[in-house]
Amino acid sequence: MNEPSPRRGAVAEDWAGNGRGTEPGRWYTTNLVGLPVGLLGSTAFNAHPQPLAIAGVQETHRGLFRLLETAGDLTAASAVFRHFMEIVFGLAPPEPGTRSTPRARHRSSYLKLLQGWGLDSNSAAGAVLKGWAESRFGLVPTFHKAPLGRFPSPAWIAYIEEKGSSRFHNNCIHQQLDLLFEYCQWAIRRFGLPARDYVTLWRGINDFTEQRVIAGDRRDRACILRLNNVVSFSTSRERADEFGDWILEACVPVVKILFFPGLLPGAPLAGEGEVLVIGGEYEVVARYA
Repeated sequence: MNEPSPRRGAVAEDWAGNGRGTEPGRWYTTNLVGLPVGLLGSTAFNAHPQPLAIAGVQETHRGLFRLLETAGDLTAASAVFRHFMEIVFGLAPPEPGTRSTPRARHRSSYLKLLQGWGLDSNSAAGAVLKGWAESRFGLVPTFHKAPLGRFPSPAWIAYIEEKGSSRFHNNCIHQQLDLLFEYCQWAIRRFGLPARDYVTLWRGINDFTEQRVIAGDRRDRACILRLNNVVSFSTSRERADEFGDWILEACVPVVKILFFPGLLPGAPLAGEGEVLVIGGEYEVVARYA
């Protein structure tokens, strides 16, 4: 884990044992998108969003984004993106009649990661995705199988082990996710899907274990929640109702979207109306279904 250095003038033992080191929410002040972490994860940012770009991604892959500019619609853009990812990261399926090597079978891909998230966001695939968001945006996760409170704890150790597991954390998986985020943001700007600025989304939950109430009261409907650093929403209130007795309604700035239905036709999550969002604090309307 890349933790910041102890603040100047502080005793290292205090930082690690009794100070910032035990409070994960204070581990990061900077990130790879050029905004203070505290601002990025706040409701103030959601009210006045700014475009987000992971440093160096588009500059490193100019050829991809030049090709994307030739696409006339999202379907064509998706084909360009998927073909590029297959070539660069060796994700193409084996030719008919040939066998894939053991290494190829275990090669991580962003598509497998999305599939693993869809099955269980608290799986090893979910840990890798949360670890990517942590390293790129500086937002630490709040839940992985159990609440991630003060550090160290058994829950934190289990999360750290899974986010570094070679089962999913190989084949430059963070770089793959970087490109997925940048492609998603490019598609939103180019085609205005799912919206140009904000989109209303819903999330069904059974309890508030995975999200913390920061202000207000859920019984009064309007409240501020601290959501996990990557969180799933649905484009349909009716679909969200299938996942829990409480329905959270949030107005999400599109600059925080990692994946939305239609971005990659035929990909995992594509047919389920699921949107992956970078988390933080959100104003929500909570209703008991």
